[in-house]
Amino acid sequence: MPEATVRLTAAPALLGADPLPDAWEPGAAQPHLWAVRVGEYAPYATAEEHLLDPAERARCRGFARPSDRDRYRVAHVALRRLLGTYLQRDPAAVRFVQEPCPGCGAPHGRPAVHGAPLHFSLSHAGDAVLLAFADAPVGVDIEEEPSAEVAAEVAAMLHPAERAEVAGLPLPARPSAVNRCWARKEAYLKGVGIGLGEDPSVTYVGTGPTPGSPDAWILTDVACPPGYAAACAVRTRLGDCLR
Repeated sequence: MPEATVRLTAAPALLGADPLPDAWEPGAAQPHLWAVRVGEYAPYATAEEHLLDPAERARCRGFARPSDRDRYRVAHVALRRLLGTYLQRDPAAVRFVQEPCPGCGAPHGRPAVHGAPLHFSLSHAGDAVLLAFADAPVGVDIEEEPSAEVAAEVAAMLHPAERAEVAGLPLPARPSAVNRCWARKEAYLKGVGIGLGEDPSVTYVGTGPTPGSPDAWILTDVACPPGYAAACAVRTRLGDCLR
């Protein structure tokens, strides 16, 4: 079976500071990561809201808080712009589908682009949006650091070994460790397509400096601004063989 050599770049590109990408070329050795600051790109995304489909626009307008509307709009306009460029399509014409859930088979698994082999994932938190694109199934997550109280609640849901790791840390270090672990866990579960349909205590991803290695996946921390933690998970070629 072929061995995967997927690796991530040290930090994601910044939409706007860098030119938009060329058309996607299958066989890319690494996922492409893009970061967007919500506050900086909200005016741009508002002007481009026409790129969203009716369901996306309805969901965007359904948020009660303007900050939530801005975050959703920025994330989905950026996603369509990048997919349109990678796939050489009109961004407004990109049509999304839901893949089958690996747990129950119902159509609520990973989002995908109809008729395209390119995989993607997006996540947003606070003022940050993170997007990933890859030849293989991919999941990405970014999280704001929680309070000590929230971190303690989240820690109680983790894998037993992760709970032990957190318990062994000084109290001030625990929120960052829990946040790092949760970003890894969400990225992996989003990549698998089951999300929190799998109990967070099942798969070990670790709380320390080096991520764990779930079977058939490469899990990597992503550089991000202070106060955030982010991770990306990509299925290996071995994982493709085991499907």
